Amino acid sequence: MRIYNTKSLKVEEFVPMEEGLVKMYVCGPTVYNDVHIGNVRPVVVFDTLRRVFEALGYEVKYVSNYTDVDDKIINEANKRGISEKELTDEMIEAYNLIRHQLNAQDLYATPRVTMTMNEIIEFIQGLIDKDFAYEIDGDVYFKTSALKDYGSLSNQNIEDLKVGARIEENDKKQSPLDFALWKKTDVGIKWNAPFGIGRPGWHTECVVMINKELGEKIDIHGGGKDLRFPHHENERAQSMLLKNSELANYWMHSGMIDIDGVKMSKSLGNFITAKDILRKVDPMVLRWFLLGTHYRADVNVSDEIIEASKTELNKVLNALKQGQVKLALVDYKSDEYNEDLFNKFLNEMEDDLNTPNAYGEVFEIVKHINQDIRVKEIDYSLLSKDINALKKCLDVLGIKYNEIELSEDDKNLYASWNDAKSNKDFEKADEYRNILIQKGIL
Repeated sequence: MRIYNTKSLKVEEFVPMEEGLVKMYVCGPTVYNDVHIGNVRPVVVFDTLRRVFEALGYEVKYVSNYTDVDDKIINEANKRGISEKELTDEMIEAYNLIRHQLNAQDLYATPRVTMTMNEIIEFIQGLIDKDFAYEIDGDVYFKTSALKDYGSLSNQNIEDLKVGARIEENDKKQSPLDFALWKKTDVGIKWNAPFGIGRPGWHTECVVMINKELGEKIDIHGGGKDLRFPHHENERAQSMLLKNSELANYWMHSGMIDIDGVKMSKSLGNFITAKDILRKVDPMVLRWFLLGTHYRADVNVSDEIIEASKTELNKVLNALKQGQVKLALVDYKSDEYNEDLFNKFLNEMEDDLNTPNAYGEVFEIVKHINQDIRVKEIDYSLLSKDINALKKCLDVLGIKYNEIELSEDDKNLYASWNDAKSNKDFEKADEYRNILIQKGIL
């Protein structure tokens, strides 16, 4: 497996910390409203990465969190006249419905910030004790000057960052780059800590949840590329100073979403929730579409591109169905698969999740299947191997498909359809054909 590491800006050979095991953490949503299509792209990308690792024989411990403490959560809960927990429970349930619709696998752990508070407070106190953080008027800030290579993860120049940060400079901070670990507040949900009553800063939450669920260092830390700075940079900075750990060996970031060629933004009014798009688009078509562009590139969403993805996926699934029907008609069953065709697909997926090239290998298998079923004397062993290779590819991509089983009545109906065509009884043939379509056989 080869992975593009954001920190080194290079594609690197993946070497796990523990043989046969991958520890992976992907930043989850802030659960204050319905997730948008940009939120679900990392869901699809990193679920697919996990499936590739599993196809290669790895065990994957995949963790993703829920940020259920945030000003946006407090404001939305107050606006709706409900508690923060009622709101976040509702939004987490809605988010998981989207995940399951997109066929994302269940995770090793899904920690919530509110359930990790003791560890977060202890972590912040540890930074204060070592003089890597300081408290002012109940707020706690991280001392970025204590880390010599701050900015190295996102490959940014510190002086440039300081100039940008001064625009919103807080006079209380020692440096404009210092970020909040703890925020003093008397509004909304809050906790007692040695340094004051308040709630944690976003950047501390994730690093603590990683430590709690997976340890002080993991193999892969992922998320959207908008998280490189400041979020992931600040996670790493805290881990480096308190734990002397890079936090992750590989940092992976997926691209953003454009709508009709324009960056998606609430302010521009081109904001699309996942729930809304799934009312119009089949979840597997959306998944196929999101994987059709390399994960590091931005994705453009338009009705035309979605429709093209639907057409592509239908070609794949139709070939699969027709091949399965041919096998079911003669009760041919085998678990053997065309290793050469599947391995070509898997080699592309191993190359930094090169899904566009992998799709090319999928269509090569589709071509084989179509050729297999068009000959007068079908080689059912060959057809079965090609069908099983395609199924394995779709399993890695997370695309659900139907398993075709035919009853004796179905087989007789199929035979009657063929007889009617042979006898040029087109009226009867159309009648049988319509029934077969209704049954999902054609």
